[in-house]
Amino acid sequence: MPTHVFFAFFIYPVVGIILARILFGYGLLSLVYPMAAGFALLGPFVAVGLYELSRKREEGLDPYATQAIEVVHRPGMGGILTLGFVLAVLFVAWLYAANLMYTQIMGGEPASLSDFVHEVTGTSKGTDLIIYGNLVGFMFALVVLVISVVSFPMLVDRDVSVGTAVRTSVRASVENPGPVALWGLIVAVGLVLGALPLLVGLAIVLPILGHATWHLYRKLVVGPERIPINDTDEEIPAGL
Repeated sequence: MPTHVFFAFFIYPVVGIILARILFGYGLLSLVYPMAAGFALLGPFVAVGLYELSRKREEGLDPYATQAIEVVHRPGMGGILTLGFVLAVLFVAWLYAANLMYTQIMGGEPASLSDFVHEVTGTSKGTDLIIYGNLVGFMFALVVLVISVVSFPMLVDRDVSVGTAVRTSVRASVENPGPVALWGLIVAVGLVLGALPLLVGLAIVLPILGHATWHLYRKLVVGPERIPINDTDEEIPAGL
């Protein structure tokens, strides 16, 4: 079993149990689903170590899973942290919006888990919450997808600014809407399914999505040949 998978099978469940205990302990049942679904907003940042492993493999190396931490030595690490902070702000904003919608539509927190499930799945208000909640969540996810679909891999790969990486990501999304939209759907579904069982599934989902994202970046932006750029150049997506 790969090292990162073995490690994650212990770490992710513990994190999941702690988060679940906090949400249940503080009467925040309404945030259980938004928390799990919202993990997709942080996914691009969480996976930067996997992009580093993919970069090393592309260079003909055979890296160990622990070498993912070497991403901190990449020239673009400052930009990675900056963009990661932006995603964290969007994640918190999503949780706030989700909680606000629940309060406005459903009222206060439910008395128990069974009451919560009944209110959400068995009432007209619950239907409204599901519809509006997913629409708002989609808007958050769309913003994150457009600004990060290739920006994080680019910051791992090259010495560019956050602005250059984000502009390239936006342009790649605009010029390849179909493939990017399909990829966003795959990532969202994969992360949600991986996060729901106490985050255990992320041990399998994250490595797959991380390495696939790297190859998507290479396909959309770099193409068959590496294109040297700097902050004064405008990256030209290669397309599919």
